[in-house]
Amino acid sequence: MILTLSAALLGAQLARTPPTTSIALDACRIRNTSGARSIAARCGHFTVPENPDAPDGRQIELFVAVVPALDIHPLPDALTVLAGGPGAAATEFYVDYASAFDRIHRKRDIVLVDQRGTGASHRLDCPETAADLDAGPDDVRSAAQRCVAALDADLRYYTTSIAVRDLDAVRAALGYAQLDLYGASYGTRVALHYARRYPDRTRTLMLDGVLPADIALGPEIALDAQHALENVFARCDADAACAGHFPELRSRFTQLRTRLEATPLSVTLADPQTAEPVETRFGDAELDAALRLLSYSTDTIALLPLLIDRAAGGEVAPLAAQALMVARTLGDTLSEGMHNSIVCAEDVPFFAIDDAQRKALEGTYLGATQVDGLVAICEAWPRGVIDPDFKTPVATQTPALLLSGDADPVTPPRDAERALATLPRGRQAVAAGQGHGIAILGCVPQLLAQFVEVASAEGLDLSCVSRLGPAPFFTSFNGPAP
Repeated sequence: MILTLSAALLGAQLARTPPTTSIALDACRIRNTSGARSIAARCGHFTVPENPDAPDGRQIELFVAVVPALDIHPLPDALTVLAGGPGAAATEFYVDYASAFDRIHRKRDIVLVDQRGTGASHRLDCPETAADLDAGPDDVRSAAQRCVAALDADLRYYTTSIAVRDLDAVRAALGYAQLDLYGASYGTRVALHYARRYPDRTRTLMLDGVLPADIALGPEIALDAQHALENVFARCDADAACAGHFPELRSRFTQLRTRLEATPLSVTLADPQTAEPVETRFGDAELDAALRLLSYSTDTIALLPLLIDRAAGGEVAPLAAQALMVARTLGDTLSEGMHNSIVCAEDVPFFAIDDAQRKALEGTYLGATQVDGLVAICEAWPRGVIDPDFKTPVATQTPALLLSGDADPVTPPRDAERALATLPRGRQAVAAGQGHGIAILGCVPQLLAQFVEVASAEGLDLSCVSRLGPAPFFTSFNGPAP
């Protein structure tokens, strides 16, 4: 009887549509990038002009999904989840992180819009990757030129300034008076700009791994990545088990990188997805990419001393497998064309790198390669449309909760502090030892629900966030020391 009743209630929930909608929504399942997980929703498409200032011109379709609230009488505002990247799809991101919003979902619909150029919203996939990791600016520029020629899109109109117009049009079509916005990484930039453009329609802001629009992301990436790696070395030195198993880790890393820079290896390993033997190149560029991406999460940070130590001792396959896995995941997750349209309009034109800054970049393990690569891409990429005030700090009275990990290698806490200066109703919570994005961890889902419930960060007990702490270092592939 309980099963039957539950099934009936679930069916009624999924049959319910938003309050007033001009978007035809049908029962569907939204999936994560790998397709391994899915969530029941109601999905449809919403047509918008590619160029908003030419409403009768070329049209594109946005993919929209609504996950109805569990309560049959939901509250009138909906939670909208904005993905990072830039280039990730909101629907795919939500499936992996839905547990962070379970409490909010009880009383509120979840509205998901794959931002134009991502997911099922006219996704902009380049027919080839930009270039090999160790390719020079000329190769990167040529690959970008081929991508521009291959994409069926006017790439000037795939920017944040246009995306927030899309989101508000979807909101109006679905009949919601206000949105509660959660943004992760680049999604925080979208959330902030939406709140700037549509303050009366923004009820709350939850910003996780904050990227303010007035920051030109790029020149600081190598410096922050180096700082994150130095923190790993320092933490290992201060941890008796880690230091005992991996003495002189910093110098062993330097020796490893020097060897790989001089002589890249060809490594045969078990494919992380199929277990079939696969041969892959592993040089300093692959090492750098792996270290940077593995620094994003406390769970993968916990593996770094072990992986570096084994690779320095000649057992390169485990680290090479991790590099291969994260590279594939990133390639599957991100739309490269949309990513380029964003950074070539909103970041690269605002780079200002003097000789001292370039010298500082060249002193990091990533060097200036990424910055030079982005500049080369944008020399071939059409520069997109941004609002006149886009590169200014967002000042709004909207209640805001800003989340940071103090080991974040790309959006460290200082970026949230910068945004907070013009958010008078905002508060920041910093998680000790955590990396990029903390919404799913520990007490944070409960804090998010409490914040949305009262639409105020005042009175929230944020102390639990600072007590989260990093995952212990693995001393073997069996796990941490007992």
